[in-house]
Amino acid sequence: MHTPVSAGAALWPACLEVLAQELPEQQFNTWIKPLNAQLATDQSKLTLFVANRFKLDWVRAQYATRIAGILESLHGQPVSVELALAPRAALVKYTPQEIASSAGSPPPAVHEATPAPIPSEEESAGGSGFRHRLNTALTFDTLVEGSANRMARAAALHVAGAPGQLYNPLFIYGGVGLGKTHLMHAVGNRLLQARPDAKVLYIHAEQFVSDVVKAYQRKTFDQFKDRYHSLDLLLIDDVQFFANKDRTQEEFFNAFEALLAKKSHIVMTSDTYPKGLTAIHERLVSRFDSGLTVAIEPPELEMRVAILINKARAEGAEMPEEVAFFVAKNVRSNVRELEGALRKILAYSRFNQKEISIQLAREALRDLLSIQNRQISVENIQKTVADYYKIKVADMYSKKRPASIARPRQIAMYLAKELTQKSLPEIGELFGGRDHTTVLHAVRKIAGERQQLTELNQQLHVLEQTLKG
Repeated sequence: MHTPVSAGAALWPACLEVLAQELPEQQFNTWIKPLNAQLATDQSKLTLFVANRFKLDWVRAQYATRIAGILESLHGQPVSVELALAPRAALVKYTPQEIASSAGSPPPAVHEATPAPIPSEEESAGGSGFRHRLNTALTFDTLVEGSANRMARAAALHVAGAPGQLYNPLFIYGGVGLGKTHLMHAVGNRLLQARPDAKVLYIHAEQFVSDVVKAYQRKTFDQFKDRYHSLDLLLIDDVQFFANKDRTQEEFFNAFEALLAKKSHIVMTSDTYPKGLTAIHERLVSRFDSGLTVAIEPPELEMRVAILINKARAEGAEMPEEVAFFVAKNVRSNVRELEGALRKILAYSRFNQKEISIQLAREALRDLLSIQNRQISVENIQKTVADYYKIKVADMYSKKRPASIARPRQIAMYLAKELTQKSLPEIGELFGGRDHTTVLHAVRKIAGERQQLTELNQQLHVLEQTLKG
């Protein structure tokens, strides 16, 4: 039985809410936000109108399946998703590359080019009229502090209060969705609060690559240098994207040196520590590592609960503590996934006009929970890790302590903590009756080394993917 049409009219906005949290802001603003949607009267089909063929093919390939999954989750039954070209009158926004293509000219013969993003609404100008691209909602006040980000937050606060002095450059690294970007925006917003005339720029590494390409194509390197070499604060996200882009690395090195010479500050983020970056020139890596390097780790349970409650409040909703604990126990990887889960719950609550409860959270997150419930036992983890490191499963429970056995055992304990709902004492019991402090030591040791050792991180990634199927 179909829900009323009036309820269905809210289906696409509710879907947008979920996507806005799941996707990086640049992706959402470029590919999803411009879409126009038309829902069939029986609510069985949603047609999305796209500006041009290039965007249509990209949205279909990258997002259509996920959109259909979210719609089904919200609606309670399948909704087919179709993509169509918008009427010509609706074609209002193009990237420079798309304009060139529509005019019949060949695409730029430069391999480093990336599609220029459509400027977001947050791209506003400071007191000097300089476009800073900061999201003004991302401040130190809206960042939940915990042991996972305490050191990085303290360093960022210091930079915001005294730019160009200590910790220059500040290099923040960690996995996806842990709050690195939030911290950078917070630094920029805090500095502009104190100095409205400061030249601050937040930019993703891909956009810097694009700017280098344009400067080469248009022979506008004077303007390029004027822009980047005159900054008081440069905030650049995901510098690992500079890999294998020699010209971009050269220009960034020049900008880096120019900014340090005039005591401007540079804050960077990456998915790994400087020495772990691949295909980036050694002289650039040494510059990255010359200031302060800090890690952001996945948030602990209490921090995840606080994040959920605070973010729900920011959305004008109250999340009961028991619901926050339920969600936090089941969504453990990063803040972005946590926010995505929250958005699903809020959208589901509004769409179905129900109060937020554990039962509603179960319904809203049923896809996520079903994936978790089909798998992972401690016994399965022990067997998988033992097979991978070519030891006996019995070695997981034994009292033997040679490195060839102790190391895989610690890795298995770490994965048991990350991938199951077992407590530390329960995990210890399953590893031959070991004390919970032994498990805690193993978890902390492997978590710390994962951030430092690229090879270990890759091994853990393989094991996680194997276990998750």
